[in-house]
Amino acid sequence: MNAIPVFLYHAVSDDPPSWLAPFTVTPRAFVEQLDMIADSGLRPVPLRQLVAALLGGPQPPRRSAVLTFDDGYADFASTVAPLLHARGLPATLYVTTGALGVPGQRSRRGPFPAVEMLSWAQVRELDAAGFEIGGHSRTHPQLDTLPRKAVREEVGGCKRELEDALGHALDAFAYPHGYSSSRVRALVGESGWTSAAAIRAASALSSLRDDPLWFARLMVRADTSRERFGQWTRGEGAPVAPFAEGMRTRGWRAYRRLRASVGRPYRALPA
Repeated sequence: MNAIPVFLYHAVSDDPPSWLAPFTVTPRAFVEQLDMIADSGLRPVPLRQLVAALLGGPQPPRRSAVLTFDDGYADFASTVAPLLHARGLPATLYVTTGALGVPGQRSRRGPFPAVEMLSWAQVRELDAAGFEIGGHSRTHPQLDTLPRKAVREEVGGCKRELEDALGHALDAFAYPHGYSSSRVRALVGESGWTSAAAIRAASALSSLRDDPLWFARLMVRADTSRERFGQWTRGEGAPVAPFAEGMRTRGWRAYRRLRASVGRPYRALPA
């Protein structure tokens, strides 16, 4: 099976807040990883090329990879975008609309603890610069614990807000926390998104047989070693999607749903 690395980043910063630090890579590490991708012969392509193939269209070039970024932290504009632009690399940025803030200020309300987020103006500038903007819900909830109406509001509302702001249709969605279910995935499709990024088995490689509404990604963390990252660039070191959802994943969803049903939701992020 032809494994395709879809890399998932969150923040790229030297000074992240403590709650975000495990999911942050330093700018130096990020540059090293971009160099490793280039040295391996991987060719980062726009996400739409992978999605088109998953929907039965033309296959992407051999040895393709995809770069994705979740949430919408301000360092995407200040640090990530210039580094990608200098290398001519495409990327998809999944934005949580309810978290967008004021330039230079840390958010004091919304789904994330105090951290500097992109502003709406910056999202428009990044869109105009050629980066693909995708949706990441309105308030970053655990969608698989919500009732159907609330899922529609999060998923469809995010799409409407972004499309109104950018003035064109958007296709790409990413599940907050990576959590989804067959019901959530169906609602994402009904809302008009044609692709949806997941986090399978903590990290997994995608493939040309993957599900466009549930495709796998490799989460790059602060503790991702050069050896592990190098394995990923070779299409090794992680399971290759598609594969069935495991008992552990189903059990974890049932536990979180139970807590939500009794008014004591599991906190995926600090309060």
